[in-house]
Amino acid sequence: MQVKYAIAVNGNQVAEHFGRCEGYEVVELGENGESGERSRLANPGHEPGLLPRMLHEAGVKCIIAGGMGPRAVALLDEYNIKAVTGVAGDVEDVIVQITSGELEAGEDLCEHT
Repeated sequence: MQVKYAIAVNGNQVAEHFGRCEGYEVVELGENGESGERSRLANPGHEPGLLPRMLHEAGVKCIIAGGMGPRAVALLDEYNIKAVTGVAGDVEDVIVQITSGELEAGEDLCEHT
């Protein structure tokens, strides 16, 4: 079974803030690390509730970002989307960490927390 992950990005780096990034790298990953479809969604703007709904409609089950505010986490929870924060670095490295089971949340980088 494949799971869709979204990574908040600025360029090829994990963005520090979920709602104020350039976009979201969406990647489908299987239990054994096999990768499926991959795409990038543009950030339509920082409006409460818009991004969680957009990610839900795209089939995302987990969002990864440097940080996000508590309201965003609560809205994502309503759509059963897991939020993993405190992640930094290159998007490709993060994808490897996901597939190897080594991705760990860190200290939230968002100033809203």
